[in-house]
Amino acid sequence: MTKPADTSLSAFLWSVADLLRGDYKQSDYAKVILPFTVLRRLDCVLESTRAVVLAEVTKRTAAGLNPDPFLRKVSGQLFYNTFPKGLPEIVGDQDHIGENLRDYIQAFSAEVRDIFGHFDFHAQIDRLTKAGLLYQVTEKFAGIDLHPDAVSNAQMGSVFEELIRKFAELSNETAGEHFTPREVIKLMVNLLFIEDDEALSKPGVVRHLYDPTAGTGGMLSVSGEHLSEHNPQARLVMYGQELNPESYAICKADMLIKGQDISNICFGNTLSADGLPGKRFGYMLSNPPFGVEWKKIETVVRKEADSQGFNGRFGPGLPRVSDGSLLFLLHLISKMRPVSEGGSRFGIVLNGSPLFTGGAGSGESEIRRYVLENDLVEAIIGLPTDMFYNTGISTYIWVVTNRKPTARKGKVQLIDASAMWQKMRKSLGSKRKELSAAHIEDITRLFGDFAEVSRPGEDSRPGEASRPVPISRIFKNEDFGYRTITVERPQRDAAGQIVVGAKGGGKGKPVADADLRDTENVPLSEDVEAYFRREVLPHAPDAWIDHDKTKVGYEIPFNRHFYVFKPPRPLAEIDAELKGVTDRILTMIAGLTQ
Repeated sequence: MTKPADTSLSAFLWSVADLLRGDYKQSDYAKVILPFTVLRRLDCVLESTRAVVLAEVTKRTAAGLNPDPFLRKVSGQLFYNTFPKGLPEIVGDQDHIGENLRDYIQAFSAEVRDIFGHFDFHAQIDRLTKAGLLYQVTEKFAGIDLHPDAVSNAQMGSVFEELIRKFAELSNETAGEHFTPREVIKLMVNLLFIEDDEALSKPGVVRHLYDPTAGTGGMLSVSGEHLSEHNPQARLVMYGQELNPESYAICKADMLIKGQDISNICFGNTLSADGLPGKRFGYMLSNPPFGVEWKKIETVVRKEADSQGFNGRFGPGLPRVSDGSLLFLLHLISKMRPVSEGGSRFGIVLNGSPLFTGGAGSGESEIRRYVLENDLVEAIIGLPTDMFYNTGISTYIWVVTNRKPTARKGKVQLIDASAMWQKMRKSLGSKRKELSAAHIEDITRLFGDFAEVSRPGEDSRPGEASRPVPISRIFKNEDFGYRTITVERPQRDAAGQIVVGAKGGGKGKPVADADLRDTENVPLSEDVEAYFRREVLPHAPDAWIDHDKTKVGYEIPFNRHFYVFKPPRPLAEIDAELKGVTDRILTMIAGLTQ
């Protein structure tokens, strides 16, 4: 039997692709390799208790009892299998391998059968049989040792991660269907738990973590590892929901092996069918798809918003149908435990759009207004570009909580970590950059210190003082708010006289000229009338404000707050550079004409 220590486990599993090449498209390799990997892992876990489980089945069935609870106990796991053969023995009966594999799957306890159902594994048995590959593939997997003593849960998680990433690349998935790099998850977990170190160090502490876009369970797994390292006696109960059947199957299998109750892992679309209604959590993490439309579930979401309002999940507002990112933010807010029960903190990765898209009164602005006026946003961290496997766009971690420490109340910290990265030795799809352990530590410290911090600039010219570059800034919640005022100007007749209304409420008042109508955004911290007198009247003395049209809006112009002005170079320097370029071109042309 091949020991993973003797070779690269992921390379071994990937080598199965050599068998599939020609009979399977590259994008379909996952349909075979992933379920067989899970099957062999479970096979190895149950191997030592197979005999005692079979004996227990006979004993309890003869006594007329439901054997299920007894089998879980003697297997030492939250699952079991009552088939008399393991994968190596199934390979030994070559003539009946398909039949035995099917019986083996059916002999698992219900939650494991559900996993292989979402892998659509029976269809792959048929397909492999038709291609004449079932024996060869099964033999390959039967020959590798995936027992936890040989491959730890953490190693297994890393293998799943690498396989899923490669399959995502082969499937040419859209930028929204990305996979979260482990170093980003580690940073999010650090930010999530940093202010609770003392509470988490107590013996026997139990915490609950939820991920509504669980994927293959990476965020749940890394969180569990973090808490275990911090306090081996702590226990993290994990909950999640996932839409993709294969990702759900892998997540559920991983949680099963780690001793989690996998009834807490739900299948389906979180936004249209919350799998854990009424549940509240102390900690949550999510990396929802970036910029993905929600048109297919629009009817269901709008019905909940209209019928339940703030008693449901979408009371504050709905974003445009082309981008559902903020729906996940609202979903997580709905899952927060009340402050009276300890409150909650969550981290969510979003693209730049939720920071500023939508003017005053729009769904996006109203959602931002809700989270800021309710003092829920603790910090927003801007990450480097090119951090994700299938998209190079800018991304941001939002840290949201309803139990801010006193010093943070009424304030939001913005951290620009876009320059904190190291180049990867080898690019992986769109991922060219990564966070080192030192970067994660620095960002975590910036968040924990809650102070304004700048670093020296690096592009000052000789003789000039270095311009400081801000990397951590602190704002009041209302600093992101503004009023959009409507500025009207009067219609004028051919003689240039102001036209006034002849009847109704507008009688005797100037009639507004729609072609001259304009809007101005006035910061919430500023008096509207003072702003109007200073910024508008000097240029349009006949203007007035239509106060009935005033709207309050919120936006977080992240990059603007970290912009550092760079004065243009002296003209003499630019002229000299242009002359040098021109002279070189003339010299080249002269050489060509000789």
